[in-house]
Amino acid sequence: MNNSLPLVSIISINYNQSQITLEFLDSIFNITYPFFEVIIVDNGSPSDNPDILKQKFPQINLIKSEKNLGFAGGNNLGIQAAKGKYLLFINNDTEVEPDFLEPLVKTISQDATIGMVSPKIKFYFSNDKNTIQYAGAVGINPYTGRGSKIGSFATDQGQYDDIRETALGHGATMMVPMKIIKEVGLMPDIFFLYYEEHDWCEHIKRSGYKVYYVGTSTVYHKESMSVGKNSPLKMYYMTRGRLLFTRRNTHGLKKISALLFFTIFSLPKNKLKLLLHGEFRLLLAFLSAFFWHLTHFKVNKNPRLNDNNEIINSYTHSKIRFAK
Repeated sequence: MNNSLPLVSIISINYNQSQITLEFLDSIFNITYPFFEVIIVDNGSPSDNPDILKQKFPQINLIKSEKNLGFAGGNNLGIQAAKGKYLLFINNDTEVEPDFLEPLVKTISQDATIGMVSPKIKFYFSNDKNTIQYAGAVGINPYTGRGSKIGSFATDQGQYDDIRETALGHGATMMVPMKIIKEVGLMPDIFFLYYEEHDWCEHIKRSGYKVYYVGTSTVYHKESMSVGKNSPLKMYYMTRGRLLFTRRNTHGLKKISALLFFTIFSLPKNKLKLLLHGEFRLLLAFLSAFFWHLTHFKVNKNPRLNDNNEIINSYTHSKIRFAK
């Protein structure tokens, strides 16, 4: 190992997907960057034995949560155990190019004002794995609560092989310096699933840092392997997260506009659409997410690490076990 290079802590979440996580680990342990540690957080998997991960890859740090803390809460457990200067949060349903890590480390280490970087992300199950999912983002419209990604579904012809500032990173793969995490706080675990990375990006930017897209690094994403592409779980947390993001990141007329847009346009439109298609489970999930906001008023707390490296101000809590 070249100890002059910064240590990177690679953190990923497993939830009932040990086989998928094994494929991810196969990919990770073939990278060319020499100085990294791998932390896998099992998020209280009820019907999966994550011990196989440690058996086949004994060099990993396997953390077992007693319950499912969601994407943010699980990653926050990984942060507690991380020793790296830079922390890479990457989905277990991804595979990587062998040289994907070097451009991310180089970009983030050359500019102290960069608080997060994300690579080019392609759909794993596309033709020749050459369809882009993410090449940067234009941000979330504060009046409507809707956002969009750059390059989504385009064929990769090298047109996004640049490195540039962007509005939002991508939750499937994002690198953040430990120094900045200790300064601005952990992932916002109130979200549980979806929108937490967008909220975290906004928090990092409000603290004076920039988010960068690194098109010279490539990751392949097996989209929605964990929750299903059209599941009630995804519907619930996507809807809940969209409104929660608006409540936490907009103010004044922008917040009023975004909430009215959802209530007047999105709510009746989605109700009608789901009713007409007979998607009653999705409709129930959609309405449940909306009504959650009518009973939860204090939503602006952010988890942090205290001087003892313990998580405080968390909406979730779990005892953790470290696999031997």
